Amino acid sequence: MTTEPVPTAADVLIVGAGPTGLLLAGDLAAAGLNVTMLERRVEESNLTRAFAVHARTLEQLDARGVADDLLATGTALRSLRLFGRLTVDLSKLHTRFPFVLITPQSNTERLLERRAVDAGAVVVRGAKVTALRQDGSGVELDAEHPDGRTITYSAQYAVGTDGVHSTVRALLDIPFPGEAVVNSVMLADVRLEHAPGEVLTVGANEQGFAFLAPFGDGWYRIIAWDRARQLPDSAPVDLDDIRGIAGRVLGDDFGMHDARWLSRFHSDERQAPTYRQGRVFLAGDAAHCHSPAGGQGMNTGLQDAANLGWKLVAAVRGWAAPDLLDSYQAERHPVGRTVLRTSGGLLRVALAQSVPTRIVRGALSALADRLGPLARRGGRTVSGIDISYAATAPAGAHRLTGRRIPDLRLAAGPEGSDKGPTRLYEALRSGTFVLVGTSPELGDAWSDRLHGAVPAGSLGTTILVRPDGYAAWAAEHPSPEETRSALRNHLGAPTS
Repeated sequence: MTTEPVPTAADVLIVGAGPTGLLLAGDLAAAGLNVTMLERRVEESNLTRAFAVHARTLEQLDARGVADDLLATGTALRSLRLFGRLTVDLSKLHTRFPFVLITPQSNTERLLERRAVDAGAVVVRGAKVTALRQDGSGVELDAEHPDGRTITYSAQYAVGTDGVHSTVRALLDIPFPGEAVVNSVMLADVRLEHAPGEVLTVGANEQGFAFLAPFGDGWYRIIAWDRARQLPDSAPVDLDDIRGIAGRVLGDDFGMHDARWLSRFHSDERQAPTYRQGRVFLAGDAAHCHSPAGGQGMNTGLQDAANLGWKLVAAVRGWAAPDLLDSYQAERHPVGRTVLRTSGGLLRVALAQSVPTRIVRGALSALADRLGPLARRGGRTVSGIDISYAATAPAGAHRLTGRRIPDLRLAAGPEGSDKGPTRLYEALRSGTFVLVGTSPELGDAWSDRLHGAVPAGSLGTTILVRPDGYAAWAAEHPSPEETRSALRNHLGAPTS
């Protein structure tokens, strides 16, 4: 945050300073763009609903140099229990992070805000957006401030990362179809007389569900739902009600006491049909919201930001292909739809009352030890490791195109020198594309948007890796001219 006069003109305006907006702001500012964030809250929210940071998100944070700092704030779990004995196995994931990190969302936000501000992003709090106008050259947003002033901000592009009740989405008149998947969910921050035996305590039965996670400072977040007590969101929450359903679902209320905060909400499943209208984009909960099952909400939003950021940089810098910004919708909308189906399916199975579904749930739990392959596949899905944009690759493209590239080992600098990154995700910290191949000097003419790297071992394949860690192009032993042609297609005209 800054006390200096706030610039009203920027390259990109971001509405909403949650995790999605902060990651996006950091990416844009690190690339040298002028970024202003408009946040209606004067103070940071104490509402931490997300506690799970999955493997693919940790990889994205690793590519920004903040993953290790975040790891120090939480606890890594190598399996994620869904209900009964059925667990999702994460330990066999082919990644530097074969686990889910349990840490409050506030820790993720703090690191991302520090990164964004250090890179030059401006965060304006108490700015309530009230109007939006756009044309072929830019976007204007009017924002009311606590002192009564209305200030107009302008930019080439704007992004709404302002949550489920997005003002930006409403001003664009973009629908948000869907339904409430579960009502009258209770939340509280509590102290415990005795700690649970597991870091993450989850349970569900015919009476309801409960979720208990640590903040790491002696406080715990309890999220609970009682099927027998369905009240409106405005109804007060009594800690005794939470203790009661926790005891019936988890078998113990752990002596909850001294609640510092209580609330009630409903969880929706919704998705905007389009994530873009002209020069304005939606990301995170403004574009999609899911049930809490699987802990994928915040993770999906952060990966929206990772996908969109480098594309906006290319557009502002003037080297983006004509359809590059449209690829955000083409790539991320199907991912959001899949997350809705996955998380919604998990929740419905866990809470099902019908006899057939309860029988299936019980059978799955009983057969948990024999469902290793299914659990591992579930791990790849929930963790985000399986996310792929291969469906949007052009006909005849290499099989790697659009797919996540793992953290390849690199020679320590050009021609094996002792300088430079030794892993792909270290190289991606430049915020640029990375050309992994035996002749990285072929990309020297694009040095402002490309980093060349030599694989540590015999790779055979030359891969052009996008800033978000997916392959833009790949070829087996391409000629120099084939490589340069691919670079021109994806990076525009060379600078030298």
